[in-house]
Amino acid sequence: MLLSLRLRDFRCYEALQWQVPEAGALLLGENAQGKTSLIEALCVALTLHSPRASRLNRLVQHGKAGFGISLDTDSGTRRLVWESRRLELSVDGFPKKDYADYLQDAPPVVWLGNKDMALVTGAAEQRRDYLDFLGSQWHPEYRAHLLAYRKALKSRNLLLRQPRPHAGTLRSYARVLAAHGESLLRLRHSLLSLLTPHIAQHFELISGARQESVTLHYTASTPLPLEQAFSQSEEADQRAGFTTVGPHRDDLTLCINAAPAAAYASEGQQRTLAIALILAQAGLLSVETGHAPLLLIDDIFGELDPARRRALLSSLPAESQTFITTTHLDWLGSTPPALPVQTLAGGRIQ
Repeated sequence: MLLSLRLRDFRCYEALQWQVPEAGALLLGENAQGKTSLIEALCVALTLHSPRASRLNRLVQHGKAGFGISLDTDSGTRRLVWESRRLELSVDGFPKKDYADYLQDAPPVVWLGNKDMALVTGAAEQRRDYLDFLGSQWHPEYRAHLLAYRKALKSRNLLLRQPRPHAGTLRSYARVLAAHGESLLRLRHSLLSLLTPHIAQHFELISGARQESVTLHYTASTPLPLEQAFSQSEEADQRAGFTTVGPHRDDLTLCINAAPAAAYASEGQQRTLAIALILAQAGLLSVETGHAPLLLIDDIFGELDPARRRALLSSLPAESQTFITTTHLDWLGSTPPALPVQTLAGGRIQ
């Protein structure tokens, strides 16, 4: 349970102190008033990942040197400070040496935003991010192998951009990539086997279509063992200037009744499947971690028809603390809000 949040120089917030409502909140305000940044701060504090930025320095308020987040929960206080290109982490005042140490016992988080509505039809990168965001909370090994793989990939790609990269160094990085990549593939396949029943269940609940089956297929960028694949692609990688095969190039194929949903499903089916993908995270994390996930839902209700809004709201885990951002309440119709309404304007909570 989240209790209070303090921000310094984070996005549009120079300073903020917020007593978090017990049930969560419906955050109401015009665009560019800080609604999304507020729930983004919650996500960063609990996962060290932003769904809106690939680098932490992009979260710093313009013109400032760094940012700070302090989040009080019923299990302790998590604090992170980003300054001088360094990230300092602590829990209950005790410094944490790395991501894994800081994230131990962190509650799970599910994020549902505008771009997630294109999970079915969007680029492969979105579906990989979806898997990695979920996998990193599902299993400590997943995050460890993912971080090690990304570090080796960055180094190898930098080397590939040089005019004459050293062959021995390239192969050393390839061996590291293969070792962590094979572990990552194993974990991704295990994750998908656990996730698929949750997706199918939520798709049926939201659509009401009992005759439609949902399946997921992992589409690897190469059929070869990774060490062999990196060896065979070395010349192509040097011409391209980056690593052309591996888990960072894989994809998911989402199917309804065995047909690829991106090509053959209706827009309504695609939206329903995208929502089911997100809600499935909540179901899986609840089962696997034993904790109800924090739900962060960023301004999507205006895009959904009334039937899907009702289905989504009724499918949210009742035991989760839920935060929803919106620019208006018209989508509620005559239904009273189930969460406390808090208005944001100019980076302040009314």
